[in-house]
Amino acid sequence: MARAKEYPFYLKSTVILFGLILLVYIFNVLGTIMVPLAFAAFLAILLNPLVNKLLAWKVPKALAIIISLFLALFFVTALFYLLSTQIAQFSESFPVLKQKFISITDALEQWIYMRFNISTEKQVQFIKQALDSSQAVLGQTVGTVLGTLSVVFLLPVYIFMLLFYKTLILNFFFEVFKEENSKEVAEILRETKMAIQSYIVGLLIEMVMVATLNSTALLILGVKYAILLGVLGAILNMLPYIGGIIAIALPVLIATVTKDGYSTQLGIVIAYLVIQFIDNNIIFPRFVSIKVQINALISIIIVLLGNALWGISGMFLSVPFVAVLKIIFDRIDELKPWGKLLGDNVPTRYLGQRRAKKTVVEKMVE
Repeated sequence: MARAKEYPFYLKSTVILFGLILLVYIFNVLGTIMVPLAFAAFLAILLNPLVNKLLAWKVPKALAIIISLFLALFFVTALFYLLSTQIAQFSESFPVLKQKFISITDALEQWIYMRFNISTEKQVQFIKQALDSSQAVLGQTVGTVLGTLSVVFLLPVYIFMLLFYKTLILNFFFEVFKEENSKEVAEILRETKMAIQSYIVGLLIEMVMVATLNSTALLILGVKYAILLGVLGAILNMLPYIGGIIAIALPVLIATVTKDGYSTQLGIVIAYLVIQFIDNNIIFPRFVSIKVQINALISIIIVLLGNALWGISGMFLSVPFVAVLKIIFDRIDELKPWGKLLGDNVPTRYLGQRRAKKTVVEKMVE
């Protein structure tokens, strides 16, 4: 039997590198298609138990999927309805808030002039330069908003199709691999489903708990639109790392515009820092992190890479995507080291470490 040809490491690594570059390029070009499809796949997996329950009650397949979609839509609509009162109040008082913000800005300009001797014209010029340099960021934000709108319209269609053709898609995965690997394929699909479901459910539980804590703290501090800001802060908190900063900035800005002095703003910062500590050390590890099992270093890197690839949507999708990769890596012998690298199980010593021989003095001390 002829021995398989071994290629040098530099050649194999070059091929792998070009393959990754090509894959990332394709994902970037097809982002408008891949992003809503990825969100739809996650939500379809989340709704799948409800669809299966309706099918067990002899409900026709198409009708079961439609009922599940309507229940999900009802949940989102109910959330917006509960916030509608505060949204209406915010809209009505927006002109007053705008006028107060302008007066605060003028006072800040005068303070900077008196403190640092920087004229108002130079301050305006500096702000204009900053705005000009942020045009690319503004364009990216507008693109993200438009992409989000496209996701909203495409999601129900994609979810319906994925749930309706679920059996066809699963059979494809079984048929694409050899029959002796069917057990491993079934295990990977099962663990992938459980990981995504637990991750999304964990995020929803975290969002409800953080929204409750945020709203309670803002109500105690007497901040206007406390419930609206608390819920927005919880939603932004789902955006890894930068979301928490924006969540603090919004109520601080509202308190600055609607209240005199700075004691409320200080109270908001302290309250939100305490809530962030509770979330990071109690809520998130208990309901989200343990079920995904991705270490913090990899989480930060993939969130930044997801942002570079697909913007805000990529930041949301990056963690569950890598969790799925880890499940696959852990099932393939050649890829198990990569699975360990992604996981949060830190070894006590590295494999190349050897115990040095003890000196006579060390033996005597022992």
